[in-house]
Amino acid sequence: MNICVIGTGYVGLVTGTCFAEMGNKVWCVDVDNAKIEMLNKGISPIYEPGLKEMIERNSKNGRLKFTTDIKEGIESSLYCFIAVGTPPGEDGSSDITNVLKVAGAIGQNMNKYTIIINKSTVPVGTGEKTKELVREELRLRNELNIDFDVVSNPEFLKEGAAIEDFMRPDRIIIGTDNPRTAELMKQLYEPFVRNQHPILIMDIKSAELTKYAANSMLAARISFMNEIARLCDITGADVNNVRVGMGMDSRIGMAFLYAGTGYGGSCFPKDIKELISLGSRNGLEMKIAKAVEEVNESQKHYLVNMVTKRFGCDLKDMSFGIWGLAFKPQTDDMREAPSLVIMKELTGMGANIIAYDPEAIEQSKCIMSEDEYNIKYVYDMMEAIDKVDALILVTEWRQFRQPDFREMKSRMKQSIVFDGRNQYDTIAMQENGWEYYCIGRNTNVK
Repeated sequence: MNICVIGTGYVGLVTGTCFAEMGNKVWCVDVDNAKIEMLNKGISPIYEPGLKEMIERNSKNGRLKFTTDIKEGIESSLYCFIAVGTPPGEDGSSDITNVLKVAGAIGQNMNKYTIIINKSTVPVGTGEKTKELVREELRLRNELNIDFDVVSNPEFLKEGAAIEDFMRPDRIIIGTDNPRTAELMKQLYEPFVRNQHPILIMDIKSAELTKYAANSMLAARISFMNEIARLCDITGADVNNVRVGMGMDSRIGMAFLYAGTGYGGSCFPKDIKELISLGSRNGLEMKIAKAVEEVNESQKHYLVNMVTKRFGCDLKDMSFGIWGLAFKPQTDDMREAPSLVIMKELTGMGANIIAYDPEAIEQSKCIMSEDEYNIKYVYDMMEAIDKVDALILVTEWRQFRQPDFREMKSRMKQSIVFDGRNQYDTIAMQENGWEYYCIGRNTNVK
């Protein structure tokens, strides 16, 4: 099958590459010449495990083409995916300007029946706007005889596991009001659901809302557990014990019940804001969604509060090592990363930061440069704790799980760890002479 994917950001690049992996011919289109040049050289603009190798393999085999020529991609394809960014506006609502620009370009260039698929996360009602815009472009061309359908096909990709999620999805959601289009979409996705996971056909508006509802539910679980963790610190309970006791209930389950420094990334913060804005535009206050967002924002300051409780608010001449900058492991994504809040607050109180991350250093430099802030970026995790007063663990990369604690002690001024991801055993840390602070378990440390 011939497929055009417009937008080579995170979603578009993974989508196009995975379709090519299944034997389809895919055109990945972007207006960014520099990005297309990188991709044609086999250089991925994002870090995602396995993606670079898959891009190289399918480009070499001729199944995956990167181009700025949107006309070629559209005219060559039956399926045309829109996979561009929908950033939040000042009022929290998703900005669909780029989606509508692409829809207009499709209407200007399509020459046969085309299925236009919104892969971008878009507000409820975007499908209707897309239809209207494409139809208007065809009218201006005097080509109203060209048939098309618009589909909502939201993505559910976890950064760090996006290829696995695409190739073996829990479910695929297709929003369409045309039975013929539904069958064509089923044919496209059939190779991905041989594990018997379902393809769900529904109306377009329900498909659009499902993405926001799903992400907001997951975000709610994270914020709820972070609030429980705070209560554990106050009352003397252990959040790990509480998590297991809750999660073993079949009605709840264990997923997304880990306490930490708050969620970040491109999806949860943006989708919560849009859900709140959608409710407001329709006269409904989304009270739970507002609370989820409020708890998450305050949680990003929780580790800093621990630091100031221990050292005071004047951190001049003090140094802190940071392990982990990306909002989660297995990605270089710094969007809404808790590390940014932590580093800004600490440097604002005079502290020096030495920061390390396996993948996100360059992205972090673009947001918080060494020249503007008291930050030094290093490319070795142990170098990040040389002569520091304390280590602050922010992102739970696997290499941080079993570090050489003896070497750490020999490098650090003081044996103090602030663990934002509860990576270590509290009793073992205490017995080995560490002053250890974590989230929701601090009563185990005397």
